[in-house]
Amino acid sequence: MRAMLLEAVGQPLQLRALNVPQPQGQQILLRVRACGVCRTDLHILEGDLQKPKLPLVLGHEIVGEVVAVGPEVRRFAPGQRVGVPWLGQTCGQCRYCRKGQENLCDQARFTGYTLDGGYAEYTLAHEDYCFALPAGYSDLEAAPLLCAGLIGYRAYRLAGPGVERLGLYGFGAAAHLIAQIATFQGKAVYAFTRPGDTAAQALALRLGAVWAGGSDQLPPEPLDAALIFAPVGALVPQALRATVKGGVVVCGGIHMSDLPSFPYRLLWEERTVRSVANLTRQDGEELLTLAAQAGVRPQVQPFALEEANQALAALREGRVHGAAVLVTNS
Repeated sequence: MRAMLLEAVGQPLQLRALNVPQPQGQQILLRVRACGVCRTDLHILEGDLQKPKLPLVLGHEIVGEVVAVGPEVRRFAPGQRVGVPWLGQTCGQCRYCRKGQENLCDQARFTGYTLDGGYAEYTLAHEDYCFALPAGYSDLEAAPLLCAGLIGYRAYRLAGPGVERLGLYGFGAAAHLIAQIATFQGKAVYAFTRPGDTAAQALALRLGAVWAGGSDQLPPEPLDAALIFAPVGALVPQALRATVKGGVVVCGGIHMSDLPSFPYRLLWEERTVRSVANLTRQDGEELLTLAAQAGVRPQVQPFALEEANQALAALREGRVHGAAVLVTNS
């Protein structure tokens, strides 16, 4: 099989011919139909996330067809279409798993980081950590839901109840999906992009935002909550400036540049800053159901498998509006 392989951190991916893996236990073998390109892939490639499995097949927004199953598989059968997310396996026994916080599991394994992922024609996944996908989404459209959608949804949910005015900082893959859900639920969405990125601002307005501007601006109305998807620590005090008393700022990325010091008055009046880590399987089930109900339509930019380096470069440089997705020819 063909795969785009990360052989050394900081180096471009290499197109390699690998053996097709064979499923064991509760593993399923998938023929990859599409795999989203996520900013987390960039963080792994560039060394922001430490100790990836090397060599490594990146990719954790996988849409695939089951072609073979291990002897203990009960949930899926050959021919079914499934989605594979970032969370690849947990121990089920640590204090976090027992408390329903499997996203914080001490022994968690992650697709495209500590397990091989979907920048390939075939991949393995544990059946218990895969999702059945709504029929209304093409392979290309379904892929971004499996991380951008899931992490976006978790950040959105952790903003808490009672949010009427929602700010989204970094209008990329996650924000453009959550904007549609928030609008569907009657919230006013305010989109913040890189200063001068009029294309992303126009996309935000097309998807229902009531206002779109640069991240160096304040919104015309104060926000009840702000979700930060851009990996820029300086946006935290900026978002705090934009929120009302009791407002919530959620950092939705797995990596962010250092937060600058800021005056306590920005945090005062019971504002909250919190982070989001990984996802739970419940997040996935809820998001996929809600996305179908809300009629969420992911905006995708397709790339061929062998164009993975170009896709990552486009993401790094802010040239992807919506989500980049790799398509295999298997």
